[in-house]
Amino acid sequence: MTAQQLKTPTDLKSNATKSVAEALNGVLADSYALYFKTKNFHWHVSGPHFRDYHLMFDDQATQILGTTDLIAERVRKTGNVTLRSIGDISRHQSVKDNDADYVSPDDMLEELRQDNLALVEALRAAKTAATEAGDNATEGIIDDWTDQAEERAWFLFEAGRKG
Repeated sequence: MTAQQLKTPTDLKSNATKSVAEALNGVLADSYALYFKTKNFHWHVSGPHFRDYHLMFDDQATQILGTTDLIAERVRKTGNVTLRSIGDISRHQSVKDNDADYVSPDDMLEELRQDNLALVEALRAAKTAATEAGDNATEGIIDDWTDQAEERAWFLFEAGRKG
């Protein structure tokens, strides 16, 4: 089914919201990739800070997953279609998977920090697209998601500080 077939009621112009939907679908794909990577590290972290990192990764993964439905629904509210499968996610994601057998806790913290900062950049680009489309609802909600990603990056940075 295409966006045209869905005929979602909106006063936004379909050509303007297409760029917003594309940006949000990229954010959605990256959010799922980041969620799964964060859970992977949650499951596989080890070492003297195990409990702290294990709990932090789980909290962060829960927060990331909590945004995914909101992102997808925002795409639909603008009369567009969103991601449909793991394959669709993989075609849209820019966050790289980590399939390594072992990742040190320090490398986990740094990789997740960088991925969250990359998500912030993608969110800022989506906000710009929303502004250009006159989509103030998307503009507003993106601020919350950006703040959450910045906070996750900050926590990961502080947890990885030495001395």
